[in-house]
Amino acid sequence: MLSPELLEILACPKCKGELEYQTEPHQLICHRCRLKYSVKDDIPNFLIEEAEPF
Repeated sequence: MLSPELLEILACPKCKGELEYQTEPHQLICHRCRLKYSVKDDIPNFLIEEAEPF
């Protein structure tokens, strides 16, 4: 699980907007870009080309 301190400073790499953290499955959601970024072993994958639309 990502720490609350880390979640406060993380931003979407595409639009720099806020992210929502979901714990099941572990992912970060950008509602503005409509992209979801996976989190594996508490490490977010912020490669835009690997993000999935939702």
